[in-house]
Amino acid sequence: MSHLVYELYYWPMIPGRGEFVRLVLEDADQPYVDVARLPEAEGGGIAGLKRALAEAPLGFAPPMLKFGQQAISQTLQICHFLAKHHGRLPAGASGEYDAQHLAGSLYDFVVEIHNVHHPLGAALYYEEQKAEAARAAAAFAEHRLPKYLSFFERCIEQNGGREPWLLGTDLSYVDLWLFQVIEGLRYAFPKTMSKRTESTPKIVAANEAVRARPRLQSYLASERRIPFNEHGLFRHYPELDVG
Repeated sequence: MSHLVYELYYWPMIPGRGEFVRLVLEDADQPYVDVARLPEAEGGGIAGLKRALAEAPLGFAPPMLKFGQQAISQTLQICHFLAKHHGRLPAGASGEYDAQHLAGSLYDFVVEIHNVHHPLGAALYYEEQKAEAARAAAAFAEHRLPKYLSFFERCIEQNGGREPWLLGTDLSYVDLWLFQVIEGLRYAFPKTMSKRTESTPKIVAANEAVRARPRLQSYLASERRIPFNEHGLFRHYPELDVG
């Protein structure tokens, strides 16, 4: 399938869930078009994104990946498909399923991170739920954040001495996901994370190993990498960074 040029459909102004897909594509050196970032005259923009979703049989919400006449939705499904076809799954009889397990755990983690700044739901603006968000941030920093970080730290430690990866002897797509989650947390909660990462040296090492990969070095320094901002999953509101 290496001859295909993938078409990625995601919001053009935020990293969001689309960034998990981009990281897999970039690390696997797969050509793709970030369709909604094209001019509307070329079929891009929000109009192009909405039109593609409306035309897809199972289109509901981005991200969506098209290749040839096929389309896949849902971040977990897309990344698993790409990993399976482009060498980003762990080897071994249980490698594929272990990766799905960790990807699901990371996805749950992302949902909890998002819910810190939107505890009452995405239908309301942050400004309409600031008091609730402050309570959610305190509980997240004290309970949920250390729980998740210690889990992924332990996964790396228990990977048979084959650090810095979560599974197997080589990078898999879940290492790219962990990288994006940690980068997002550092953006959203810099004071809190500066303290928490002191107790997670293996996660820190894993992140630096991902960052050092030549293709990702190039991608992270390019305009293709959309900066974190206050419209995405990871948002920096200083009043929520409780330290």
